[in-house]
Amino acid sequence: MSEPIKLAAFCGSLRKASFNRLSLNAFIERVPAGVTVETIEIGDWPLYDADIQAKGFPDKIQAAQKTMLAADGLVLVSPEYNYGISGVLKNAIDWLSRMTPQPFAAKPIALFGASMGLLGTARAQYQLRQTLVFLDGRPLNKPEVMIGQAQNRFTDGKLTDEATSKMLTDLGAALALAVRQAKAAAAVK
Repeated sequence: MSEPIKLAAFCGSLRKASFNRLSLNAFIERVPAGVTVETIEIGDWPLYDADIQAKGFPDKIQAAQKTMLAADGLVLVSPEYNYGISGVLKNAIDWLSRMTPQPFAAKPIALFGASMGLLGTARAQYQLRQTLVFLDGRPLNKPEVMIGQAQNRFTDGKLTDEATSKMLTDLGAALALAVRQAKAAAAVK
């Protein structure tokens, strides 16, 4: 049996029954055996402010960094607001990117999102990829999971669409593989 994999996940939507939160829950239900996912709640973090940072990082942000550093990979889920990622997710990234060690660096990262529109967060995910390049993150290229028309894919809070279920299952498997490959490469060094 292979070594366990720990993932840390962020949901960029604050509403408890949002399609993005439901999608994250569906992803967690479909990760391969031996993979665990710890979610990091970011909704009550203060807006990034260098004056606050100068006094020390807030406890919740330090705890998130610790969780991320202990994780083998990351999962970022974001709605698309005005063609971009959610403000709450961007705020979390801004805080965490200023920490040492920087917790996005060299981590395999799965991205996905859900929306009621046809494109299913495509533009937000591309924006998020640009940010992760600067942070030296390793976002997976495939499969791309952009859950469009999300209102038709869930019933009573549960994912009922088979195609979306397969995409989330495949994404979890791809992230687990990327983590194993990163661990193997690190062991060779």
